[in-house]
Amino acid sequence: MPHFRRPDRPAVAAAGITAAAGTAGTVGTAGAAGPAAGAALAGAVALAVALGLAFGAAPPASAAQAGTAAPPAAAPAPAAPPLPASPAPAGYHLLKTIAVGGDGPPASPAPAGYHLLKTIAVGGDGGWDYLALDSAARRLYVTRSTRVTVLDPDTGKVVGEIPNLSGVHGVALAADLGRGFISNGRSDKVTVFDLKTLKVLSELKSTGQNPDAILYDPATHRVFAFNGRSGNATVFEGASGKVAATIPLGGKPEFAASDRKGSVFVNIEDKNEVVALDAVKLTISGRWPLAGCDEPSGMAIDAAHRRLISGCGNETAAIVDTAAGRLLTTLPICKGVDANGFDPGPALAFASCGDGNLTVIHEDSPDKWTVVGKAATRQGARTMAVDEKTHAVYLATADFGPRPAPTAAEPHPRAPILPGSFVILVVSP
Repeated sequence: MPHFRRPDRPAVAAAGITAAAGTAGTVGTAGAAGPAAGAALAGAVALAVALGLAFGAAPPASAAQAGTAAPPAAAPAPAAPPLPASPAPAGYHLLKTIAVGGDGPPASPAPAGYHLLKTIAVGGDGGWDYLALDSAARRLYVTRSTRVTVLDPDTGKVVGEIPNLSGVHGVALAADLGRGFISNGRSDKVTVFDLKTLKVLSELKSTGQNPDAILYDPATHRVFAFNGRSGNATVFEGASGKVAATIPLGGKPEFAASDRKGSVFVNIEDKNEVVALDAVKLTISGRWPLAGCDEPSGMAIDAAHRRLISGCGNETAAIVDTAAGRLLTTLPICKGVDANGFDPGPALAFASCGDGNLTVIHEDSPDKWTVVGKAATRQGARTMAVDEKTHAVYLATADFGPRPAPTAAEPHPRAPILPGSFVILVVSP
């Protein structure tokens, strides 16, 4: 995944459930006096009844038959906690935007539920890639090409920075070790830093080229750096930094997820499949085709119910059963997805897209998922992080200038980022 996100997809109108929302920097409110309010309320009730209360109304498409080399049967796992009995909460909308270096345009109307709450102006030069949120420590890590900017997600204030990096892609957090790990795509290195002080502790050399997605598996205390250019994964021992293994993946890896029990999963973008890794044995335990999913990039996991959500380049989300090693279904999402998230509290999955939308999906049951709407964000807001404490979603974007004319050397030029315009959007119920 490039460290500069392409803002080359036009915004599209939000689909699904719609409702009025407040402008950026405010929380939308409802209520009016007199007959008009009664009529509006009656109309809303009628609409809810007609839609079958909207959330969870329509069943997903029939399950696709796909998957090979399912992992061997494991010992029965403890029963997963039940999903919320009620449907996905209504009212998610863009709650606010916190600008860090410039104000952005007001939020567009959003569907019932998540909405743009505020914009945090961050500013500064450079592109961006993945976001990582430490919900317990209240720190949001934002990759910025040559540095990682660290914000307090509650106040929007910058609390620190990790400088002197090279083509930053992602941040993995190992709370039990007190360390973080940053993938540097240009230098083929992983930077290790102290989670409390943000001071750099060491640099680790990857065994592949262009480390992109990176994650920490707490079950094995290992760090997995997925090398986009060389098509393999370098596995480090989290405590010592020593290389434990290099695992060939058979294609270009994108985002990955851990079930926190010793299994790691990664999208293979150019093969349209998910590869399952045994984090203990450091071997491939499964390879599952994603029929109907082109170029999977973002990934999130419902670890309790053993379900993956992969975001696909053809405006599709693929739901995968990791216990059986098979694709369950696909769902329509926004255009230009680059990240996915999952919030276990309300059982909601998210897909953030460059077209300026955030698709919200409710997990009605492990085998039934329903798209409940889209929240309007801003063009270019392709990457995100979910706060399981507040249920807010954080997205990164900026303002862009005119796109240069195509040339033979650069047939698909990117629109330039306007200086000082980088922001974090906060979308919330």
